[in-house]
Amino acid sequence: MSKGWFARFATLASHATGKAGTFALAALVVLVWAVTGPLFHFSDTWQLVINTGTTIVTFLMVFLIQNTQNRDSQAMHLKMDEIIRAIHGANNSLIDLEDDDEEILEKITRRYRKLAEQARQHVEQGGPEHEAAAHEDLRAAERALDEAIGAIRRRKKPERR
Repeated sequence: MSKGWFARFATLASHATGKAGTFALAALVVLVWAVTGPLFHFSDTWQLVINTGTTIVTFLMVFLIQNTQNRDSQAMHLKMDEIIRAIHGANNSLIDLEDDDEEILEKITRRYRKLAEQARQHVEQGGPEHEAAAHEDLRAAERALDEAIGAIRRRKKPERR
């Protein structure tokens, strides 16, 4: 599997900049700059050197870090999707959740919080009959959640012409 040149560069740069030696080098540059202040009489040019240098490095690093984060996030989503798909009885409607809008995510979050509260109540009540009731509540909630997600997704799909 071949990565593009930018992905390879971003990965290498992220690994290199995350090392202690790179931090030490950056700290050394700042120290040298600070020590040379009296030599340059703390001039505007002296200040401009560090300001320009740090601005350029920061600007470029934003893109490298974002690229690395995007790829890491996508890989994590794919791994989680595979786990969801592979587990029998898992709620497969959650597989591409990261592509949904805030409305769906909030609705699902509220539903899972409610499920967690119901599960805590069943555990506090104790006994196997409460465990069976908790499982039945969970199955009913998952069916309702699947229906709600499907309805919202259908409502948001653009019409084909």
